[in-house]
Amino acid sequence: MSSRDELVVLLDDTGAPTGSAPKATVHTADTPLHLAFSCFLFNSDGQLLMTRRALSKHTWPGVWTNSFCGHPAPGEDLAGAVIRRSVEELGCAPDALEEITMVVPDFRYRATDSSGVVEHEICPVFTARLRPGCELNPCEEEVDSFTWADPADVVRAVELTPFAFSPWIARELEQDGLRRVVVGKR
Repeated sequence: MSSRDELVVLLDDTGAPTGSAPKATVHTADTPLHLAFSCFLFNSDGQLLMTRRALSKHTWPGVWTNSFCGHPAPGEDLAGAVIRRSVEELGCAPDALEEITMVVPDFRYRATDSSGVVEHEICPVFTARLRPGCELNPCEEEVDSFTWADPADVVRAVELTPFAFSPWIARELEQDGLRRVVVGKR
């Protein structure tokens, strides 16, 4: 399925699904609440994968963010969506992730890009580990560049310069459960 055909799950204020809509038409100045997910990927040395969003991205182009994000398709379970997006966005093998864990099930945010486009999501946050020996080959339409970093350094950098990062990573790292997990991975 191309990104033009990708559907997102629309939600009501309680988080219950209300239908679906094409991803290409949902992200506007009046974005409806929809389901997404965010994943923090670690390597076997405990380093966190940070990605810089492609300059061609519709929202927050060129900013640094967590490892990868996405939208589950209608009827797709969240862990399956995490695996699918790791393949699509990072070029991982389908079996490259292990220890996929939902650490913040109820993360919710609304943020407006400088272009006026709004993100409005219920976005459960996951952590996962890249199996040793697995390689990344990120999709250029999604990822401009990437680096493996010490998680404590990432937390500090986001605290000191939140403007250089996506708004969701800054808000996700304010969640106690995620902060403990991220810093504790080292």
